[in-house]
Amino acid sequence: MRVVVQRSGPAQVKVGQQTVGRIERGLVLLVGVTHDDTERDASFLAEKIAGLRIFEDEEGKMNRSVLEAGGQILSVSQFTLYGDCRKGRRPNFMAAARPEQAEPLYERFNELLRGLGLTVETGTFGAMMEVSLVNDGPVTLIVDSR
Repeated sequence: MRVVVQRSGPAQVKVGQQTVGRIERGLVLLVGVTHDDTERDASFLAEKIAGLRIFEDEEGKMNRSVLEAGGQILSVSQFTLYGDCRKGRRPNFMAAARPEQAEPLYERFNELLRGLGLTVETGTFGAMMEVSLVNDGPVTLIVDSR
């Protein structure tokens, strides 16, 4: 599994004209799943992301996790994270897991984050979504379970 982590102020995801997920402050996660990912990958990433010290403390140093900062999660499925752009001009998405495998693992990842005490809002798996956020910092990281 691969996750793009963005520290964020207000963020939301819309499907059509309807807002399906919204946070005020926390992390926006773009989550990709590949063929051989398992619950172990989801668990590793949930714990890693919940504990990342990327929020500022009283001294202005990145020393607090999203949990410690009282932040929320906006999690959005993103199969394009496994796009291969090495050949030609059209990305190849063969490394992305098929929806019947990816969706349950994406949902499990979100459940694991909730189990760690985080409020998790989501997009709609497989839908065309419009994600907007205020990238705070900016702080953007890529976390991979491999």
